[in-house]
Amino acid sequence: MQRMIAPEISTWPEENFQLVGGACTACAATVFPIQQLCPRCSEPAIERVTFPREGTLVAWTTQGFLPGAPYLGDETAKTFTPFGVGLVQLGDDIRIEGRLTENDPEKLEFGMRVALTSVPLGTDDAGAAVLTFAFQPLSGKES
Repeated sequence: MQRMIAPEISTWPEENFQLVGGACTACAATVFPIQQLCPRCSEPAIERVTFPREGTLVAWTTQGFLPGAPYLGDETAKTFTPFGVGLVQLGDDIRIEGRLTENDPEKLEFGMRVALTSVPLGTDDAGAAVLTFAFQPLSGKES
């Protein structure tokens, strides 16, 4: 059995799942994850929206140490493997920070196309595999 770490942030388990956020009908601000109030104008006018599955890598780094609480991965300080973290532009309105499937900075570049996927994070108390969203590099830059 598998589950997404936060079911409300995506349409997973759809095969081509998308991330779910919000768009303010009052001021057009876009947010991820969805919120009850708009962070720009404070209006309770947020509509549920889904974001494109592909985007552009804007910035990245490598997480080289075990994250602190409330990190839900199964790793220990001895078994931890560094992972990439990137800022991804999805469409015209939002940039989302997420895990990357690539952790080698030499294989990442500004403007690189990336696609949404899921990666294992750990196992919950019931024994289910917990997944999180991530972005995987595609070949070539956006034009």
